[in-house]
Amino acid sequence: MKNRNGFTIGLAAAGTILAFIPLLAPAVFSVARYAQARRFNFDFLMPAELFPAALVGAGLLIWAATRAKLSRKWIVWSLVVAILLLVGSQAVAVVSGLATGEIEATGWPWMLVIGMLIGYTLAVASICVGAVLLLRDLFTPTGELPVSS
Repeated sequence: MKNRNGFTIGLAAAGTILAFIPLLAPAVFSVARYAQARRFNFDFLMPAELFPAALVGAGLLIWAATRAKLSRKWIVWSLVVAILLLVGSQAVAVVSGLATGEIEATGWPWMLVIGMLIGYTLAVASICVGAVLLLRDLFTPTGELPVSS
């Protein structure tokens, strides 16, 4: 039987909010900076810097998904991919010398690191999609199919 009580919904809601922070924070700060100084600055590294929020959010989502027996695989696989891409980008940066400044931020090592960071951001976005699907399924009355099915 699927557990859809208030605690499960609370876990899913808190996890969703935390998972969205790494994606929304750079946009919010960019808009605030533009409104303040009429200068557009976008910190593309902020989602990686806010990984702890995504990790805790995904953990809460996995807990809620396990309790409800819904969307667990989607969230777990997205988290695994996010972790692998983030750790991989850091490893490439350290091994290639980008992290220490031994080489300039050009060429294939730079493109590989940036590509992995983009992949990481997309994996966090996938966690957020899984979170929204989980919340949708939690709020769907029992016995009814979701609208998109």
